[in-house]
Amino acid sequence: MLIIVQNLPVPLDRRVWLECQALVARGYEVSVICPKGPGDPGRQQLSGVRIYKYRPAPQASGVLGYLLEFVYCWIRTALLANKVWRDRPFSVMQACNPPDTYWLLARIWKRRGVRFVFDQHDLNPELFLSRFGTPTSLSGRAQLAALRWLEKQTYATADQVISTNESYRKVAIDRGGMDPRDVTVVRSGPDTSVMRPVRPHDPASESTAGGRHTLVYLGIMGPQDGVDTVLEVMEELVHRRGRSDVDAVLMGFGDCLEELERRCTELRLDDVVTFTGRAGPALIAQHLSAATVGLCPDLKTPLNDVSTMNKTMEYMAYALPSVSFDLVETRVSAEDAALFVPSGDVAAFTDAVESLLDDPELRVELALRARERAAKVLDWAPQSAAYVQVYDSMCAITEVAVAVDGFEYVDLDDPDALRQFVLTRGPAVT
Repeated sequence: MLIIVQNLPVPLDRRVWLECQALVARGYEVSVICPKGPGDPGRQQLSGVRIYKYRPAPQASGVLGYLLEFVYCWIRTALLANKVWRDRPFSVMQACNPPDTYWLLARIWKRRGVRFVFDQHDLNPELFLSRFGTPTSLSGRAQLAALRWLEKQTYATADQVISTNESYRKVAIDRGGMDPRDVTVVRSGPDTSVMRPVRPHDPASESTAGGRHTLVYLGIMGPQDGVDTVLEVMEELVHRRGRSDVDAVLMGFGDCLEELERRCTELRLDDVVTFTGRAGPALIAQHLSAATVGLCPDLKTPLNDVSTMNKTMEYMAYALPSVSFDLVETRVSAEDAALFVPSGDVAAFTDAVESLLDDPELRVELALRARERAAKVLDWAPQSAAYVQVYDSMCAITEVAVAVDGFEYVDLDDPDALRQFVLTRGPAVT
C-alpha cells in the first residue's frame, strides 16, 4: 500500500500515522511519500512503515507560488512513487488532501491495476471560501472553479473515499456523485490508550504551579484557524480584567505564526504567552496535562462548520475542559463536554474561559465528561477497524474471528449459518 501526504510529514501527521499502524497491524505492507520535516532523512523505516521523503517546497504566496508548490510536490511524489514500486510494488494508492491534485497520478497507476483511495481531510472549495469569501473578480472565480474541478476529478478517480465525518461524507455523495457504499467515515479519533493525562516529571510542580492557570491551543496556525482570538482573549484577561494568574501556551505552526508572534508583542503579551512551534507527542502530553482550559478559536466558516477539529478531541482525551465557538461538527465531537459561545464573540469566549478558571467544580465536571466521551465514543480503535475494512474489502480479504483456545466462532450475523449449526447438534435430522 502506498500513502501520499503533502500537507505534513509523517509521523507528525497523527491521523495518517495511525492509519499506517492500523494497516501494518493487519498485515499489510505500507509505504508513505511525504515532505521532510526539520532534520528528517530522505528515507526512514519506522514501526514497519517505509517512509520516502522529499525536500519541501519553499513557502508559497500568491496564486503562482501555490501553483509552483503543487507542481513541485506532484513531480517529486511521482518520481518517488516509481522508486517505491521498484522497491515493493503496491496494489492500492491512498492520497490525503490537501491538495486535490493526485488523482492524475492515480489514473496513471490505475493502468497497472492499482486502485485509488481518497482520504479527504479538507474540503478545498470551502477552504477557499472561508479564506477569501465569495469571489467577485474573474481571477477569484477562476480559482474557485479550478478547485471544484480538481475535487470532482478526484472523486471521479477514487474507488473508495474516506471521510472524516458525516458532513464530509454527504459532500462526497451529493457533490461528488459517489456511491454511498464507497464512502466510509473514519474520524480522526485519538488513541486514548496513549493520549491520556500524565503527571509532571517533578511531582512537586503539580501542587506548586505558582497559583497560575494555563490556557492552551494546539493546532495549525493558518488564516482560517482563528488563533488571533487566543491573543485577544489573553489581552482581555490580562490588560482589561487585570488577571495576573493566567498565561497561555500555543503549540503548532503555520502560515500565520510569525504574524501572531508580532501581534503578541504589540499587545504586550510576551511575558504571558509562549509559542512552542512544532510540538511532538511528549510536549503535547506535558502541556495538555498541565493546562486548565483548552481553546478552540476556529470561527464559523463554510469549512470550519463542517470540519472535525482534532484539537477538540485531543483536549478531551487529556480530560481538558475547553471553550469553542459554536460549530456543527465540534458540537458533534464534544456534545456537552465543552462550553460553546457564538462565533466571533470574543467577550463571550473570554467570559466562558473565565468561568472555567474560577469554577473548579465545573472544570471537573466537563473534564470527566470529556475523557469518558473520548474513550468510549471517539477513540481511534473503532475508527481503525472501519479504516482497515476499506482495504480488506478492496483486497477481498475476509477475517475469520478466532475464539478462545483456537476455536472458530459461529457467525451470528448469518441466520442460515446459525440454523445449520443448530441442526448439526445432536443426531442428524431426517
